Amino acid sequence: MTKRVLVADDEEEILALISATLGYGDYEVLLAHNGEEALRLAQEAQVDLVLLDIMMPKMDGLEVCRALKADTATASTKVVIITALAQEADRRRALEAGADDYFAKPFSPTTLLTKVEEILARG
Repeated sequence: MTKRVLVADDEEEILALISATLGYGDYEVLLAHNGEEALRLAQEAQVDLVLLDIMMPKMDGLEVCRALKADTATASTKVVIITALAQEADRRRALEAGADDYFAKPFSPTTLLTKVEEILARG
C-alpha cells in the first residue's frame, strides 16, 4: 500500500530534492510551502508522515507539530522535523513539540529515504 508523505518547507529546492528522493520509494508526496498549508493538508489528506522544516512563514514547524499532535484526528501521524537548526537544544525542542524524529540539513538523499522507511515501519 502506498504511503502518503507531506513535505513542508518554504524552499523550493528542498521540496524538489525531497520529492525526487521519495520518488525512489513507493510514496505519494504532497507539498506545502508554509506552516498553515502544511497543517491544512495534513488534516485533510490523512497522511502517514509529515516532514517539517522549522523555519517557515505563517506557522513554524514546531507550531504545526504541536497542532497535529494535539488533534485526535492527526495525533498518531508520524512527524519528522528536517531543519538546518542542528544544535542539541533545537533537537530537544522538536522532540518536546511531539516530533517522532529529527533530521538535520544538509542531508544525504539515501539517508533521508532510509530514515523515512524506518519511521513508517515503526507503525
